[in-house]
Amino acid sequence: MKKVSSIFVLVILILSAINAGAQKIPDSSKVNAGKMYLIIKNDGNKFVGKIISMDPREILIDTKNIGQVSIPKHEIKEMREVTESEISAKGDFKPSETFATRYFITTNGLPIQKGESYILWNWYGPDIQFGVGKNFGIGIMTSWLAMPVIASAKYSIELSKNTHLALGTLLGTGSWLAPHFGLALPFGSLTFGNRRNNITFSGGYGGVWGYGTDGGRVLCSVAGMAKISNKASLVFDSFIMPGIAGKNDYAALYMPGIRLQTSSNKAFQFGFAGIANTSGGFSPFPMVQWFRML
Repeated sequence: MKKVSSIFVLVILILSAINAGAQKIPDSSKVNAGKMYLIIKNDGNKFVGKIISMDPREILIDTKNIGQVSIPKHEIKEMREVTESEISAKGDFKPSETFATRYFITTNGLPIQKGESYILWNWYGPDIQFGVGKNFGIGIMTSWLAMPVIASAKYSIELSKNTHLALGTLLGTGSWLAPHFGLALPFGSLTFGNRRNNITFSGGYGGVWGYGTDGGRVLCSVAGMAKISNKASLVFDSFIMPGIAGKNDYAALYMPGIRLQTSSNKAFQFGFAGIANTSGGFSPFPMVQWFRML
């Protein structure tokens, strides 16, 4: 299992390097006249407006704030059409939640964009996610002791404009400290809303094996977020293990908090997690996280 994990990490790094070096500029025949487009340059500067002309060397865009801007194609990192949710009632551009696919722990039905990747620094360890294909992402998470090591994969399906379904799985190993220990969690997530405001219902079956711990349980989650300003969002997450009939073994983890978008590619998230169980206990502890685009 340790060898498999190392190979998985290597594959992720190769795929991310391939995606990072590729420009995402649509063919001129696919550019819709009269539509709003977002252009992101290699230096991070962003321009939003209508495309006036486009040739093999440069793109001329008409922005609301500074007028017409000519941008050489070799300086463009990404160009895409802006969605309705990113345009305010006054016609201004309002960026969607950059890290909208994650809450505190769980994910949702929204896809990570192809070519995008981010790292989530937790107090207990790092979590890296990559958009390697259209609506398909993979990732890896671990603790500071590299135990356990958990790989993830998720494919998102757009059922309607504001309804998304994701099917995915988590596969883990005890790594160097417990090489015979393993875990698997296939899951599904149904999300209602958009990248700024949404609610998600998730469910799956978690199984573990090794060292006499073979077994499995149904796991579920309710999570959501609401953007309350250009930089702040309220976030709620949960991880619930329903009790089995005849057994007094219900347990749940609840995580309310707030996310602050400190820049276009960074965010800070803070909240409190509380563990509840059938004995009536509720033990809160802080959750501190840093998001950063790669």
